Amino acid sequence: MSRAALDLSSGAKKGNIMHNRITFSIAVAIGLLGGVASAAENYKIDPAHTSLTFSVRHLGINSVKGHFDQFEGSVLLENGQIKEAACTIQVPSINTGVKQRDDHLRSPDFFDAAKYPTITFKTKKFEKSGDQTVLIADFTIRGVTKELRLPVKLNGPIKDAQGKERIGLEGRTTLNRKDYGIHFNAALESGVAVVGEEVVIEINLEAIKETS
Repeated sequence: MSRAALDLSSGAKKGNIMHNRITFSIAVAIGLLGGVASAAENYKIDPAHTSLTFSVRHLGINSVKGHFDQFEGSVLLENGQIKEAACTIQVPSINTGVKQRDDHLRSPDFFDAAKYPTITFKTKKFEKSGDQTVLIADFTIRGVTKELRLPVKLNGPIKDAQGKERIGLEGRTTLNRKDYGIHFNAALESGVAVVGEEVVIEINLEAIKETS
């Protein structure tokens, strides 16, 4: 075989080796990207095992509690960590156990449910703090959006009796209702407010992994 032929043969082998290396690198990259994509898991909130509650001081001597009966939302996990969370709450479903009080809370004095029928929560970033994750979200009430920090603890995942994968999320934070345009402020002769300004929010939720 001539030297030129040998050079061509050697060049072809080197080309094949280079092609194989490039093909292998692309395959590895695709595999890694596929692994990252599959690491994202979406969980839908299970209303039957979730409570969204709030409490407000009454006359400065007691806390009155309430909750919302209707809501929906989801939690996105990536590599076992909370990546995103969102929830929409139906304001007319507010429930403190007393119809007259609930009707007042739906009125323009408070939530103005006819004009602003939903409360929304949507994360925009998060921070780690020990075994807790602090969700930093846009929280909207009465059309007013403020940044809310909600420290939460993630529990699970675990499989239930039906084989569905579930997670739990527990969190608690406070806000000032006046920041969201809820300015009702009746007071006693002593000056004590009938309804406090600070609202304590507590969530205890379960969410079920969505499957394709």
